[in-house]
Amino acid sequence: MASFVPTSADTLEDQRLYTSARLTEVACLDCLARVGVKKNSDHHTSIQWSREARESCPELSRRDGRGRDYHQGCPRLLASIETAVREGQVDIGAEDGY
Repeated sequence: MASFVPTSADTLEDQRLYTSARLTEVACLDCLARVGVKKNSDHHTSIQWSREARESCPELSRRDGRGRDYHQGCPRLLASIETAVREGQVDIGAEDGY
């Protein structure tokens, strides 16, 4: 159970900005799983996986599913994101700290 549940409008907006603002949808060029991607710099990539994307990715589906074992990601998806960045589909750079 969550120990903190945001209720104020400002806190909810901060939460939205941090978790979903400026996300660009990118599809894996292999399995077509679709994720939200944000790059604040060349070295920073934030990836938001939906349940549907996790379930359709063969790399993640092979894992045992116990706990939060998704931190290593999928190399094919990472290559797809790099391609999207090179092609100008994903902007690089934080805006207003997000």
